[in-house]
Amino acid sequence: MAEANNEEKDQTQDNVSTNEELSAVKAQLEEEQKASAALKEASDKKDVTIADLETKRGELESSLSEAKKQSEALTTSLKDARDQAVAKYATMAKALNPTIPEDMISGETIEELDASVEKAKGLVAAVKKTLEAEASAAKVPAGAPTRGAISLEGMSSRDKIAAGIQQKG
Repeated sequence: MAEANNEEKDQTQDNVSTNEELSAVKAQLEEEQKASAALKEASDKKDVTIADLETKRGELESSLSEAKKQSEALTTSLKDARDQAVAKYATMAKALNPTIPEDMISGETIEELDASVEKAKGLVAAVKKTLEAEASAAKVPAGAPTRGAISLEGMSSRDKIAAGIQQKG
């Protein structure tokens, strides 16, 4: 009986240890189920966040594409406006500088046009100075030129007539 009592004690202890183990396993299972549920929830949130971000990225790419198109259109418009302004400036520069040959005033920008005008003004001034120097060197005195090398001063009328016949003759 002592053996039966010992067996009963062992069986009771086995039942208690099995119950304790079963409780521990159940608790561990519950913790793992909670952790699994938390991970699933986090995974679902992540999937929703990824979907939202992909949608936003698509919207941003679309906006960027539209902004690029607008930027290109604006750039083209500004280039056309600049070209028109430069052309008008060139026309005005030519009109304001009539002493400069038109083909000497050229450039793709206002700065280039200004530089060509200044260069042309310097060239025109140099040409004027040279022409004035040449003109003053070849200057003819005002009045009628002398007709001959004979001086009529102090001649009698008869001598003057004879000198005149001699020059013609």
